[in-house]
Amino acid sequence: MLQTTSQVSKSASAVADKPTGQAPRIDFTSGPNVKKPEQNLLEKLRNFRIDFGPGRKDILHFTNQLAVMIRAGISLQDTLEVIGEQSPNQKFRTIILDLRNQIEAGQSFSQALSAHADTFGSLYINMVAAAEISGSLSNMLQKLAEYLDEEAATRSQIKSAMVYPVIIAVMAIGVTIFLLCFVLPRFAGIFAGKEHLLPGPTKVLMASSAFVRGNWYFILPVIATVIGGIYYLTHHTTAGRLWWDKTKLILPIIKRLCHNLYITRSLHTMGVLTRAGVPILNTISITAQISGNILYKNMWLGVYEEVRQGKKIASSLARYDLMPSNVVQMIRSGEDSGTMSDVLRDVSEFYARELRTVIKTVTSMIEPIMIVIMGVMVGFIAMSIILPIFKMSSVVSGK
Repeated sequence: MLQTTSQVSKSASAVADKPTGQAPRIDFTSGPNVKKPEQNLLEKLRNFRIDFGPGRKDILHFTNQLAVMIRAGISLQDTLEVIGEQSPNQKFRTIILDLRNQIEAGQSFSQALSAHADTFGSLYINMVAAAEISGSLSNMLQKLAEYLDEEAATRSQIKSAMVYPVIIAVMAIGVTIFLLCFVLPRFAGIFAGKEHLLPGPTKVLMASSAFVRGNWYFILPVIATVIGGIYYLTHHTTAGRLWWDKTKLILPIIKRLCHNLYITRSLHTMGVLTRAGVPILNTISITAQISGNILYKNMWLGVYEEVRQGKKIASSLARYDLMPSNVVQMIRSGEDSGTMSDVLRDVSEFYARELRTVIKTVTSMIEPIMIVIMGVMVGFIAMSIILPIFKMSSVVSGK
């Protein structure tokens, strides 16, 4: 104890001996718990991430969690707070916590969702509004989750059907570029001075190879511009979208798939909204927005106007060729018997099964077609190289 007091006294006297007005300098830049600038930079780089807006999977996961927690008796505000804090997507977390804040401010859940209509969509908002009226939010959220899950499964089937053809197409293009840029130039020296012996296809390939190798820096931007222009025209202009949507419905291989997809999506949406108690005009309007094709959208908007004037759905649909007559007849029977929601559910399930069959059929047709196209391209290039070699060999042996 005496030793400690002595040490403190010495420290105090040492501080007292310093000039007046100068405090003892303490170094805060050293020590085991102080991070160096390099460490801060590395930590920032390690934690750096780019958060995009919430996707369909995020909405589906959010809806499932919401349904389970509300069914368990947790209040909506607490549920949103818990889900928001656990969300890995920063933008989606902000949206969820904003929903919580708006509800605490006195707005209903559907009103809060309306402030983020771009994220949740009109179907989601209308179903939640119908659930608030009927007092069955947890059940409605479960139906919403099932609907989103089925839509995601359908979308996944379509994407899976296109994976193999896309891979084959990329391989065909890659092999062709490899042969033009790396294989054919090796034969240029062999064919030099003997151009008069080369057949027409070989001359065309040699000229194409020289053009690609000499102008690749010009060709690549042109190809990227053309692809970007086509994408912009078909996705961001009304005329381009209308042309592309019409083309999808008349192409020989995929037209049946597209028709079944749009019919399934439309009837499934109508069935879900009808069972949820959403007014029929709102149901038709939402169906038009999510149909996925301008022609089907215009059809449903036309049906909306006629139903608003007092006509029945079936009689309005009968004027369009996009909806099969047997579907129109079943909808008419549903309207007459008062079982519209059940009829829509049965028809949408039938077309969902039909869509899966069509996807398998289209995939089985596209795969051999792509393989044949790839074989013809590679075979043409190979024969264009081999034929002049045989021809020159026969000339040499003839001498």
